[in-house]
Amino acid sequence: MNKADILDDLNEKQKEAAKIRNGPVLVIAGPGSGKTKTLTHRIAYLMQMGVKPQNILAVTFTNKAADEMKGRVKKLLSVNSNGTILDMPLIGTFHSICARILRKDAGAIGYSPNFTIYDTDDSQRLLKGIISELSIDPKQFPPRKVLSIISSLKNEFMRPEDYEVEADSPFAKKISGVYNAYYKKMRDQNAMDFDDLLLNIVVLFDDNPLILKKYQNQFLHILVDEFQDTNLVQYKIANNLAKTHRNLYCIGDLDQSIYSFRGADYRNILFFEREWPDAKVITLEQNYRSTQNILDASYALISTNTQRKEKKLWTKNGAGDLIVVKEVRDQYEEGEFIISEIQKNIGRGMDLKDFVVLYRTNAQSRPIEESLLRNGFPYKIIGGIKFYQRKEIKDTLAWLRLLINENDHIALTRISDISAKFLASNFETLTSKKPPRSKTQIIDALLRHFASEGATLKLTELIDYIIKNTGFEKYLRDGTEKGEERWDNARELLSVASKFDDQKMQTAIRMLLEEASLYQETDEIQYEKDIITLMTLHAVKGLEFPVVFITGFEQGLLPHSRSLFGSDLTEIEEERRLCYVGMTRAKNKLYMIFAATRLIFGVTQSNPPSEFLTHIPEHLIQYLPAEEETVIELD
Repeated sequence: MNKADILDDLNEKQKEAAKIRNGPVLVIAGPGSGKTKTLTHRIAYLMQMGVKPQNILAVTFTNKAADEMKGRVKKLLSVNSNGTILDMPLIGTFHSICARILRKDAGAIGYSPNFTIYDTDDSQRLLKGIISELSIDPKQFPPRKVLSIISSLKNEFMRPEDYEVEADSPFAKKISGVYNAYYKKMRDQNAMDFDDLLLNIVVLFDDNPLILKKYQNQFLHILVDEFQDTNLVQYKIANNLAKTHRNLYCIGDLDQSIYSFRGADYRNILFFEREWPDAKVITLEQNYRSTQNILDASYALISTNTQRKEKKLWTKNGAGDLIVVKEVRDQYEEGEFIISEIQKNIGRGMDLKDFVVLYRTNAQSRPIEESLLRNGFPYKIIGGIKFYQRKEIKDTLAWLRLLINENDHIALTRISDISAKFLASNFETLTSKKPPRSKTQIIDALLRHFASEGATLKLTELIDYIIKNTGFEKYLRDGTEKGEERWDNARELLSVASKFDDQKMQTAIRMLLEEASLYQETDEIQYEKDIITLMTLHAVKGLEFPVVFITGFEQGLLPHSRSLFGSDLTEIEEERRLCYVGMTRAKNKLYMIFAATRLIFGVTQSNPPSEFLTHIPEHLIQYLPAEEETVIELD
């Protein structure tokens, strides 16, 4: 493509948003309005206008979105350069970009480049030990709850010393003590959790102005995708990097802000113009995904929110089918109704991968699964036990973690769970030497041996060597079907690791561990497989399907009961946004289902239909009442 036609595929508003050369820009992009297309064309346009790829930084929130952006930019650039792919700008998630910077400069804040990234399970294990050491009651201070509190503090850029000053109650003082100990142990173990990746970048920049200046001069253009999902720390990172050249380009939609429980602050969009008073604001309202009936129903719901920037989506796709609102007797009839509608639509030429079933809580999935199993339909639940969270995978990765970070005590604990006798036996078989006396000495000796062997091996070969020579195969393959499944998972790790075989060993291990730590539930979606997808409303953002079923449209479930009390509108408006996100995933057909009674969490509930259904005009709805029970009269 040449300069005249690289933006030809965009509509007028998208072109306007893509070709602004300098200064702060806020793009309000409704669902299905070509947000990613606008963003990627802007990157290509900047490069075409002479901006070097190394001077562009684009950040988003999911690995899937980052990969899609990379693919689209690469395609635009390769076409533009007559088949020769130019150097690529830096595109990734906030966490992956921050990890990359910290690998280079973390020495300035006391970390080595080989720091370990602890996932939630690792952090909870560490906190469990700290809570025990401090003689705190784990029932009153469960590690999971404490980690959530610490995460919230970090998202508000509150370090242990800052919170210690503010802790003015017995509960807060104990949290402060745990936070201090957690922070110290993480540093001692050369480890960071997810929130540390962000917090430590701000610390790095605040404490080292020259390092900040280096990155400000490198990244002349900062582009932030899904801006409504940023928290205070992420907003601060983007603003700091953009201060020198003022080329901050943010794109998002306040109506799709649904992650406050992760620290996201929808007000960042509302405050953007106050922070950057000369910002250009552009709204994308043409929708390319859904039918007009789906858009009108979604707008009728979301327009009742007070905290939003007005926009009304429109499409050339036509009116389409009415929204099906189905009443069922219970959760089992809900599952059978979904099956019957899938069967009807398959008969009209659709594939299984065209359907998604959405729910507010994971507990709702069980009866739907049962219906799918009974009818022989293959399906995938997004958000189950993730591949990298499986014990056999974490146990294997623990050896790799210790090979690059000897201070990783959580990894050492995982390996130490294996019996000393078992380790000693395998050490003797492997080295033909008498094993050391203590378990720690055996592990150290094995690690030295693996490091020596790994110097001439590829990553997959090293993992295979570790699995075979620690007796891990025998440990997993215990003669049961479950054991064979665990062994298959361990072998699948070799497939995952193969993409890093061309890297030097230390780099390869770091890259594999980083991928494992930053893995997200939406990475599990495989569109090429013809299966039905089941997932929560929170997990579906950024995706689209021809047919969408939203289950559990009952008061107390959607909206959730937590949002129904108190005078603060914040929670009920977020529930409304969550429903809006689910509705706008649908391309052709949308089903909204509510049950008269529902067995959930072991309790049978009889809740009225969701208040959200009352917002949708009747002329957009095809209402299907519950089927009457057949009464058999006895003679």
